[in-house]
Amino acid sequence: LVAAQKDQVFRKLLNDADLSIPDGVGLKLSGKVKNTVYGVDFMEKLVEMSNDYGFTVSKAPLRVGLLGGKGGVAKRAAECLRKKYPKVQIVFADSGGEIDDDGNVIARTPDLIRGTKQSNERLPRPFGARNDGGSLDILFVAFGHIKQEKWIGKNLKNIPVKVAMGVGGAFDYLSGEVMRAPKFIRVLGLEWLFRLILQPWRIKRQLALVKYMILLGSSRT
Repeated sequence: LVAAQKDQVFRKLLNDADLSIPDGVGLKLSGKVKNTVYGVDFMEKLVEMSNDYGFTVSKAPLRVGLLGGKGGVAKRAAECLRKKYPKVQIVFADSGGEIDDDGNVIARTPDLIRGTKQSNERLPRPFGARNDGGSLDILFVAFGHIKQEKWIGKNLKNIPVKVAMGVGGAFDYLSGEVMRAPKFIRVLGLEWLFRLILQPWRIKRQLALVKYMILLGSSRT
């Protein structure tokens, strides 16, 4: 929300989204949001429910793609999900190359985009969306906030995907690369602090919470 105050493109994407999930402790502190839902929990719940009940009226399994992350974390997260939820089809997993602040690909276009001349040979067979055939039900995109929303806005109409969802650092958690905060810390709304201790480089991102509280305070005076 702090970024959306200055970035009109990002603000429009948030306002035009079919579903916006309150994923920040700051929103709860504002008093306008009763409960928050962590993106990683929402993502895994979708996969879990599809594994247990099926995804469509025909009870067909969910076809999922994972795009983003660094160092192959998308593929490791996909492996973990496939082991935990074997009925769900994880048919695509790829880092997606490098993305700039406007959501543009600046190095290596993801194979998922229609019309690309790149092959899927470097991807394991179970993860090649075009090799596997058909479209995806859900594409989880993890390029980091703002970048992922802008990438989705630019590319959703060009890819064989029914629903796309930005999930930030969810792949890090699902793959086991980053430890999640204990549940009592999450209940207290302090997971951001726990993650900051594990990943000090996130300090700039966490300063947004301070800015948000300042904006919130000024709006009430």
